[in-house]
Amino acid sequence: MKKTLILCGLIIAGITASFGQAKKPTIMVVPSDNWCIKNGFTMEFDNEGTKVVIPDYKKAFQQSTEVKLAVSAINGMMADRGFPLKDLESIMKSLESDAAEDAMRTSKSGAEVAENPVDILKKKAKADIIMELTWTVNKTGPKKSITWILRGLDSYTNKQVASAQGTGAPSMSAEVPVLIQEAVTAHIDNFNVQLQAHFDDMFVNGREIILRVKVWDDWDYDLESEDFGDDELGMIIEEWMDENTQKGRYNTTDMTETMALFEQVRIPMYNAKGRALDARGFAKVLYKKLKGDPMNIPCKLVQKGLGRATIYLGGK
Repeated sequence: MKKTLILCGLIIAGITASFGQAKKPTIMVVPSDNWCIKNGFTMEFDNEGTKVVIPDYKKAFQQSTEVKLAVSAINGMMADRGFPLKDLESIMKSLESDAAEDAMRTSKSGAEVAENPVDILKKKAKADIIMELTWTVNKTGPKKSITWILRGLDSYTNKQVASAQGTGAPSMSAEVPVLIQEAVTAHIDNFNVQLQAHFDDMFVNGREIILRVKVWDDWDYDLESEDFGDDELGMIIEEWMDENTQKGRYNTTDMTETMALFEQVRIPMYNAKGRALDARGFAKVLYKKLKGDPMNIPCKLVQKGLGRATIYLGGK
């Protein structure tokens, strides 16, 4: 009986330890788009002819002490709970010193593919989750309170995977970061449970990305060509997707003679070498298949952020 109790105790302890050691997602905390726009920290980006407004994190950190303190407060709370962090300000400085990071890529045939500076930032950080923080300081007489919103976004898809919001208790003297900590503390653990559930699901079902295959206008072939195997090229690519996605999970959203769009593509979290796998790493395997013998298709692989990749067929 005593041995049985000891054995049960060891099993329970082992289970507890395994949960305690569960791998946690890497987090990067950023001020939300809403907060940046309301406070004038934005820039314009030409997205293939369309002007879009995006947050200017560099300007925000240079001109607002409040944002630095607010982000630091959430960073501290997440670090205390064992989440690995990527520091936004450090990543921005790293990008500035890395001349190889360029927001514009040009094919040898002259076509251009622009990359959003925020996508470049995410690609550099390689965080699993982006935590967006929005806050407003409320003033009632001499008292201040914080109304806040936290959103957890999958950095590969920009889909929301966790959320929390609320208003903290009024205070006579507390500074903004203290007000944020006090207001968020009661909700942060439930928020983290949502994050962890999403991360655990990715280990089982794969990380979600988007993959496109496009054909250059001047190429003599297209996705309906049957010159590269025993079926149309588009069908051959779909067969490859069947074999290489996690549990064969993906959706062919569109397939024409010049373009294939695969969405909700689930890929393994790590490659055979144990390195984190992103859209480019996954697409690179297909790229090599198309480029190599016996197909020998001229290709170009372009990445946007962590979760989108496009293979252009017919030229560099």
